[in-house]
Amino acid sequence: MPVVSPDATITIAISVKDRHASAAWYEKMLGFGLLYHADDAGWSEVATNTDGVTLGFGEQMESAPGNTVPVFGIADIHTARKSLEAEGVAFDGETMTVEGMVSTATFFDPDGNALMLAQDLTK
Repeated sequence: MPVVSPDATITIAISVKDRHASAAWYEKMLGFGLLYHADDAGWSEVATNTDGVTLGFGEQMESAPGNTVPVFGIADIHTARKSLEAEGVAFDGETMTVEGMVSTATFFDPDGNALMLAQDLTK
């Protein structure tokens, strides 16, 4: 039995300079659909053509190409984090929450690759 069980969603977080322009590019070039722009959070998301998979654009002054972070949907982020920490999994700081939107926690695999858990707070 796994330590945590992500749900049937995955968001791939991508670092970009202009998330509005990036969302428009992905819409035009790949036919992905805009889900939303969260201007206060500096975040935008588009739906891909794969059920349960979205791309999230995090706006950065200097984008970091190649630095994508898979974001796994999870029902209870606090329980999942405690379970992973009990197994020695390292996290990058505290769990971050945007009230009424999402809670996220970044952690690392054994090779130092960043992964993220996200609990949807809009439901």
